[in-house]
Amino acid sequence: MPFPDPATRHPLIMPDGQPHTGTVFLAAVIDHPRWEVGAYSYASAHRAPEDWAFHLAPYLYPLSAEKLVIGRFCQIADGVTFITASANHRYDGFSSYPFAIFDGMDPRRPSLPQGPLRDTLIGHDVWIGQGARILPGARIGSGTIVGAGAVVGGEIPPYSVVTGNPGTVQRRRFDEATTDRLLGLAWWDWPIERILASEAAICAGDTAWLETAGAAD
Repeated sequence: MPFPDPATRHPLIMPDGQPHTGTVFLAAVIDHPRWEVGAYSYASAHRAPEDWAFHLAPYLYPLSAEKLVIGRFCQIADGVTFITASANHRYDGFSSYPFAIFDGMDPRRPSLPQGPLRDTLIGHDVWIGQGARILPGARIGSGTIVGAGAVVGGEIPPYSVVTGNPGTVQRRRFDEATTDRLLGLAWWDWPIERILASEAAICAGDTAWLETAGAAD
């Protein structure tokens, strides 16, 4: 069976030959001006939603100032929510009550957050576990694993393992030299045929083999 095209809506085929409707390539189902999602990144849900963009990022509106950017080959489990910056209230004064949303939503009103809103950026090959919450403006580096139920904000270095609430880096998956080599290889940007031919090396952590494959024309 050929590897599915990134424009495939339901790329996972069950043993009975039927597609698993709760698993989607996000690039094929997201049509939203504030989303950017890379090829082959997928999400799963036990009950498939009608609107995957709303299901995953319910506070990201078409007119929002911020964006949600997800790289290639990311894996998003059931129950994950991206809480983007448009969900925020202003809390630097005496009240966090958003008076302006009830009578016009004029962005100049003082009860709305002031200044630019931070984008939420997810790198490549990031695995976000069941029920995790990604907070406004989070920047999660490529290769990171986010544990089930974690609440993650801020800057997460590449190839980290993040768990808990608040989410903290428990360890780095590889030493700094290996991480730098992997980021330099950027295997997620290779043609899919080369990636599949390198599957064993990618999954086994054979950096030397990957560097040879990455040098191929």
